[in-house]
Amino acid sequence: MSQPSLDFDEGLPTFTVGELAEAINGALRRGFFEGVWVRGEVQGLIERNGHAYFSLTDHGEDGKATVAVSLFANVRYKLRPLLQRHRLRLADGMKVRIHGFPDFYAPTGRLTLKMSGIDPRYTLGELALERDDLVRRLVADGIYDAQSRLAIPPLPLRVGLVTSVTSAAWHDVVDELSRSGFGFRVTACDVRVQGQGAPEMVAGALRALGRRPLDVIVLARGGGARAELATFDSEVIARAIAVCPVPVVTGLGHEVDRSVADEVGHLALKTPTACAAHLVTQVEAFREQMETTWTAIATRATSSVVAASRQLGLRAERTAQRTERSLGSAEAHIGRQRRRTVQEAQRQVRGAAAELERARGRARADARRHLALARSGLEADRRRLLQGSRPSVVHRQHQLDAVAARIRALDPAHAMARGWSITRDEDGHVVTSTAQLTAGQRIVTTVADGHVRSRVEDTSPA
Repeated sequence: MSQPSLDFDEGLPTFTVGELAEAINGALRRGFFEGVWVRGEVQGLIERNGHAYFSLTDHGEDGKATVAVSLFANVRYKLRPLLQRHRLRLADGMKVRIHGFPDFYAPTGRLTLKMSGIDPRYTLGELALERDDLVRRLVADGIYDAQSRLAIPPLPLRVGLVTSVTSAAWHDVVDELSRSGFGFRVTACDVRVQGQGAPEMVAGALRALGRRPLDVIVLARGGGARAELATFDSEVIARAIAVCPVPVVTGLGHEVDRSVADEVGHLALKTPTACAAHLVTQVEAFREQMETTWTAIATRATSSVVAASRQLGLRAERTAQRTERSLGSAEAHIGRQRRRTVQEAQRQVRGAAAELERARGRARADARRHLALARSGLEADRRRLLQGSRPSVVHRQHQLDAVAARIRALDPAHAMARGWSITRDEDGHVVTSTAQLTAGQRIVTTVADGHVRSRVEDTSPA
């Protein structure tokens, strides 16, 4: 088998890696003598020793394209006044148009764009376009002005606070509410207000507080670069505010710019302190209104009481006069009625006395008649009773005499008079058998004229 032949063009130069890197950089300097403007989105921004490094990315029709960018400290220092004037700060997700010079870095074999300038108008324009597009979508969904249809209660003491806890914004709100002396109750949600994940955290906090019994929610952050306000231009926060059932007041620390969050919120104020001051002012106005109302009520009540007292006095005077006249008439009428009553009573008493006397005479006559009849009947009954009961009484008397004779015959006294006696042991039991006694036992014998005490010497059966 024959070996393939290799043709080497001896006319082409051969470079070392270093020489190739130098040649590439030379070609880049000649081709981009005045530098180049590149637009894209900042990703992966890191800061180290005063320098800044990030990737500039672009999602085009051919896919994603990325170029590394280096912003060295000296250039960064020169660009700082320009960025501060437009209140911009480089951040992830920020769309920029930057100027720089391509550079091939030999140690890593990486092409880098050395940043030398930036066009702030491009970034601001992109932010404005994105905000306008989001606003159009919210309007189309019918939720752009949903918060404007809500009303903050006249006494907003239950306050939800969405911010970075322990930040200056948090202290500004809490301190302002505390100094007011009113009974504010603050429910705070600690969130990030910038950087990666901040929009989702803020939206989640708004949804959580929207389910609580609150009067108002304050969304607050301190001042910062305009680019950092882009967090509050995010759609997830805008929609969370728009559908929140509790009025949302924003204080995002920007004097001029308004974010989409400010647009869809119930009320947009410049600073967190201004939000707290607005609530304090509303509570103060409510208190003043209540005091004014109470004063008006007290004044009106006092006037009504005075008028009623005056009217009551007049009525009392008229009532007293009418009462005196009525009492005079009543006394005269009562006098007449009393005389007629006395006369009628005397007449009735005389008639009753006469009738009573007649009734007494009739009763006496009836009593004598009934008493005579009762005496006659009683005498007849007595005679019949004596005649019918005499034989029975005699018979009963004979029976009683016989029973008495038998009782006397059975009386122990009579028996003992004839020589009988009764013997008892020391416990008083009658001795009827020798078996009840033992030798040495004391006994008491009762005879007709007394008692005999003795001791048993011996017992023997009959």
